[in-house]
Amino acid sequence: MKLLSLKLFLLAIISVYMSSCVNVSNEVENKLIELKNKTASLDSLINKEVDKVLTLDSIIIKESDKVKKLDTLINKTTSQLDSISKKGSRILEKISN
Repeated sequence: MKLLSLKLFLLAIISVYMSSCVNVSNEVENKLIELKNKTASLDSLINKEVDKVLTLDSIIIKESDKVKKLDTLINKTTSQLDSISKKGSRILEKISN
């Protein structure tokens, strides 16, 4: 009789232990699923922000090209104005001499 009650007691302890293991396993699995979902969400957010940065970079490059073109135009115009000014100065010198 004692052997039977000892076996039942051990069986009850093993059942509780196994049940606890299953619960812990389920909790771990749920936490892993949550972590996977959060990781996917974070990855999506990072991709969106990277796209924004790439778009901004493209805009900066375009605007930089415009500034370079304007700088070239200003330099050409300045050179032309300097040339006209020098010619005008030479003409004035000839007239005054």
